[in-house]
Amino acid sequence: MYPEPARPTAAERAVEVHQPTPIQPVVVQPAAPMVPVQPGHVPAVASIVLPDGRVVTGYAMNPMQPEPVVAKPPVSRAAVNVALGGVGFLAVCGGLLLLTTFIAALTALITQLIVLAAVIFGGWFAVQVLGTRGHGGGTTVNIRKAVIKRNRFYG
Repeated sequence: MYPEPARPTAAERAVEVHQPTPIQPVVVQPAAPMVPVQPGHVPAVASIVLPDGRVVTGYAMNPMQPEPVVAKPPVSRAAVNVALGGVGFLAVCGGLLLLTTFIAALTALITQLIVLAAVIFGGWFAVQVLGTRGHGGGTTVNIRKAVIKRNRFYG
């Protein structure tokens, strides 16, 4: 279709020399005067004529102010978190101590109530079992003539 472009030979490539382009030094001109800006309103457009004759038009800008450095607190946040954790732990331990004291007191109360019930019920039971049931206060024994023959009792 299309003929291929001719490739340079080795001799042609050896002849090719590249010369660097010299950079012209920049002549620093004195700074152009800036238009003073009143704070609180938009400044007017200013035009400055440079010494080489070019005209630059734009707004006058205030120099950039560096951001204020935020002062670090005298105590690090990690130390504050550790301290608050310790206070919370102490509060929980105090609550657990009160809880265990309450459980021990409740256990002692229940034990005393069981002992009191056993004493009252035991006394009532003893009166019912060992008490008199219509007897006059003595033991009645019927005595008969007993016959014992050859290690046998005949009554």
